[in-house]
Amino acid sequence: MSGLMKTLMRQGNAMHVALYRRTGGRHFNRVRGLPVCLLTVPGRKTGTPRTTPMAYFERAGSWLVVGSAGGAKADPQWFRNLRMVDRATLEIGDRTHEVSVHDTEGEERDALWASVVEQAPFFEGYRKKSGRTIPIAVLTPTT
Repeated sequence: MSGLMKTLMRQGNAMHVALYRRTGGRHFNRVRGLPVCLLTVPGRKTGTPRTTPMAYFERAGSWLVVGSAGGAKADPQWFRNLRMVDRATLEIGDRTHEVSVHDTEGEERDALWASVVEQAPFFEGYRKKSGRTIPIAVLTPTT
């Protein structure tokens, strides 16, 4: 991705985060029919908190986040950061949740992937485009 595209993506994400927070999640809260949350994770190199808007799936009192990056060839930076921590912050609407992080693998990940694709079939297109196994993390409230 070019430097200009990265800059535009960062600015777009920053605007999305600001508007989501300003409206308590009443606006900018859906993408492709899925609910949107804000995930805050420290950067793995700098430790600086990074907030990313993303779609999520509810599952048995937890939330799933999927590192599809729209079908990019590499895992998104936010997922790489998420793999380096045990805890993160998740904002859904006007509520903030401290969550534990579990990066899934193997059969567990595959079963969750089937559930994701059942609810949002376009994720299969992302997988095909990316040529990689798309990671899924389970975020569970700590309190």
